[in-house]
Amino acid sequence: MKNRFLYSIILFFLILSFSNCAKRGNPTGGAKDSIPPVILKTVPENYSTLFNEKEIRIYFDEYIKFNNLQQQLIISPPLKYDPIITPYSTAKYIKIVIIDTLLDNTTYTINFGKSIEDNNEGNAYDYYKYVFSTGDFIDSLTVSGTVKDASLIKPEDGITIMLYEKNEAYTDSTVFSEKPFYITTTKDSTSTFEFTNLKEGNYIMVALKENSSNYTFQPKTDKIGFIDSIISTPNNYNYEITLFKEVLDYKIARPKQISKRQILFGYEGIADSLQLNIISETPKNYSYKTVRDREKDTINYWFKPAIEADSLLFTAINRNKIDTLTIRWRDFEKDSLKITGLQTRQLELNETFQLIANIPIDSIHKQHMTIIDKDSVAVSFSTSKDSIYNLINIEFEKSESNRYDIQFLPNAFVDFYGNVNDTLQYSLNTKKLSDYGTVILNIANAETYPIIVQLTDSKGKVLYESIATKKEETTFELIKPGNYFVRIIYDTNGNGIWDTGNFLKRLQAEIIIYYPEQLEVRPNWTLNETFNLE
Repeated sequence: MKNRFLYSIILFFLILSFSNCAKRGNPTGGAKDSIPPVILKTVPENYSTLFNEKEIRIYFDEYIKFNNLQQQLIISPPLKYDPIITPYSTAKYIKIVIIDTLLDNTTYTINFGKSIEDNNEGNAYDYYKYVFSTGDFIDSLTVSGTVKDASLIKPEDGITIMLYEKNEAYTDSTVFSEKPFYITTTKDSTSTFEFTNLKEGNYIMVALKENSSNYTFQPKTDKIGFIDSIISTPNNYNYEITLFKEVLDYKIARPKQISKRQILFGYEGIADSLQLNIISETPKNYSYKTVRDREKDTINYWFKPAIEADSLLFTAINRNKIDTLTIRWRDFEKDSLKITGLQTRQLELNETFQLIANIPIDSIHKQHMTIIDKDSVAVSFSTSKDSIYNLINIEFEKSESNRYDIQFLPNAFVDFYGNVNDTLQYSLNTKKLSDYGTVILNIANAETYPIIVQLTDSKGKVLYESIATKKEETTFELIKPGNYFVRIIYDTNGNGIWDTGNFLKRLQAEIIIYYPEQLEVRPNWTLNETFNLE
């Protein structure tokens, strides 16, 4: 009996111990690794002089991998032939095989940016640089600065800043075809940059926001900025460089037929005086009209009557440039008139109701139009035609919280070919005055006038604009609630628009200054702000 009792006690404790072992739980696995890889050694040593090796190895305390190495890696001065850099997957070392011939007495910097990460947690070894010199000392001068964007409140990431040696071989066209002597990039979101390990000398400083990282300026895709003066080292000056997108040099493309009697003429650059003249034989009653596209650099050319020919010849004359253009002719179906309202449901109290047609409008007939408000009262209106963009403007006085039923009967619009519209009907609503906000800006310490005052979205798109010719308050009324940025443009030439710069002409873009804070416009609210331009 005594033994049985002893066995029962032992059995009880065994069951209890097993139940404790069987309790469910989640293993913690320890604290998450947040430490970047550690370099154990480099062969040859970092900052070596009299360098004449073809291979470099950098050893780490753990397995590492690359993240966007091609986008992050900067070698300065650039090499004609890129080195071979491994590993392609993971390893505890980086191997750099140099296959180019190095310059004599030159300090080289290999900057990995943020491309080196540990294999497990992705902890980055930020901006590691391997530096060596083929001479007997390491160049140690520095140049630093900040990048701005003329048209954005904050520049994009990944701006390349370049230094060209100012010597007999340098011309302004060098930036289009040759890589610079020194290269660096902006750091993260700070928009700051620093050149290190420079030699004493004179340089030209250029910044690029590149579409492809080839370190040459491609005006069609890249933004550029430059410092007017020569950069001399050593100095302790902090440079500010402003990016802008150049207007391309004028160039007209090969024309394209898109309908029976419509031709598209695409172009680049400024075509403000472009004239298109047909030089093929035409009937005596031949006529044409041109309309510019609202969104693309394109001119639409319509003509009548149809021409039976295999091809047509045109001259395109813009300022002092004359081009002869040929288009092969194909047969299409006859064009039909289509008219679309740019507003479909909502009409702002400060908006003009507009329609756009696919064929030039020749005439407008008010007697075939009516506007009726929500109380069935006829509303008086006026019409006008924008022949440049083929827009139809319907102007009338609008009141808050109203509805306007607009009807266009056939023959309200007649196009270039005599086509008339089908019946068109639109029902448009207006909002209450209290649905809008007001912004009053007091611009202080403007250096010159006129200035252009703009409210933009976060991407720099202009939503509201006013021009001030003297010191006075600028008031924006009937503003949709939302977040806005304010910017001021010094309109140096007084043409009412922002003018960009040009590198070859050594022209900087017109100065744009952003208000430092985003404005929140609320319904039925007036926002008063002072913008000090000093």
